[in-house]
Amino acid sequence: MKTLEKINTFPSLKSIVEDFWNTDGFLSQPLFSKSMYPTVNIIDKDKAYELKVSAPGFKKEDFKIANENGLLTISAEKSSEHTEEKENYLRKEFSTSSFSRSFRLPDNISEDQIKATYQDGLLNISLAKASPQKGEVKEIKID
Repeated sequence: MKTLEKINTFPSLKSIVEDFWNTDGFLSQPLFSKSMYPTVNIIDKDKAYELKVSAPGFKKEDFKIANENGLLTISAEKSSEHTEEKENYLRKEFSTSSFSRSFRLPDNISEDQIKATYQDGLLNISLAKASPQKGEVKEIKID
């Protein structure tokens, strides 16, 4: 025979704290999961690599693309604020969205031929491949 148990309709403080610290709870999730970063497709073509970054909701001015020592960094940040003031209340709402992704570039990239466009939520970056240096022989002197 099964015994009757009391079922609380409201969670107790103890159960809230246990859920919070539980391994399946809030703290077990990474602070920034992969789902928060935009997806990137990398396409290897004959004369260039193409990166297609899905980043809807941003404007062209929100992006910053930098290449430093063979590390291509794509970042974006946007903020919005809305204030509504009436006779007996003030309401302020704001939001901020940002991300940053970095990619190690291969040696065959022509760094002065990197171009980017943004349209309809898709950032396209073209990385031209450098022409291979053929037949140049360098003699090494033996000391």
